[in-house]
Amino acid sequence: MNSKVTNRIALSLIVLCAVIMVSTLAALLGYILVKGLTNISWHFLTSESSAFMAGGGIKDQLWNSFYVLIITMILTIPIGTSGGIYLAEYARPGKLTSFIRSCVEVLASLPSIVVGMFGMLIFVNYFGFKFSVLSGALALTVFNLPVIVRVTEDGFRALPLHQKEGGLALGLTHWHTIKTILLPEAFPSILTGIILSAGRVFGESAALLFTAGMSTPNLDFTNWNPASPNSPLNLFRSAETLSVHIWAVNTSGIIPDIQAVANGSSAVLVICVLMFNLLARAVGKMINQKLSGR
Repeated sequence: MNSKVTNRIALSLIVLCAVIMVSTLAALLGYILVKGLTNISWHFLTSESSAFMAGGGIKDQLWNSFYVLIITMILTIPIGTSGGIYLAEYARPGKLTSFIRSCVEVLASLPSIVVGMFGMLIFVNYFGFKFSVLSGALALTVFNLPVIVRVTEDGFRALPLHQKEGGLALGLTHWHTIKTILLPEAFPSILTGIILSAGRVFGESAALLFTAGMSTPNLDFTNWNPASPNSPLNLFRSAETLSVHIWAVNTSGIIPDIQAVANGSSAVLVICVLMFNLLARAVGKMINQKLSGR
């Protein structure tokens, strides 16, 4: 068999795999959107869910999803970026560095259900946070931390070595070089990774089943006092998110319009995750254009 035939066979297999992957994704997204878009309305997005009657919405669950996500990213970004900078710039090759990287790899490979059980044992029971926004955010922080560490480390390692050497040659300290030269250059890739990880966290359900809970109080959006039990900003209330709501409706729901609520909620969740991915691409492209035009 000559090289041209081998090349054609390899190219055909690659194209076939790409077509199968794209077709599967398009079919899955198309099915969810076709089934769910007809059930989405302003009333559906802005009304409270119902446990018994038809016509309920997802207002509280949608708010809980974004609120848990925001708290998670507030906790994750400083720790994850600091860890990535340490591994990329300060960690010396050795047993300690290898151990840290092994820990990051293990955390990244943990199933989300295991993270949820860990969160329930530590945050819900041991620390006494109960089923709450804070417990869910802390569990998702454990789940999301290795992603941010990897993204930050890869962003720094992708930079040309002469940028770091140029800063040090000018007499700048290592930290000042990182802060003023390396971090701004690595920021586009780090930000893109953070937005993508936010979409991953937004759609998470297994880790939240055991930490944030499967119920939510009727939130009072006129009361923003964090100490109030029904306040949207209360960190210690239970918080059923959109993905958990979909699971609960399909497994134990008794409302007459189960299928409509599940389909509509799934479509909203998919649209939000797609928006995170599109936003990551748009932001990364915009920042790269600005940097290349400097």
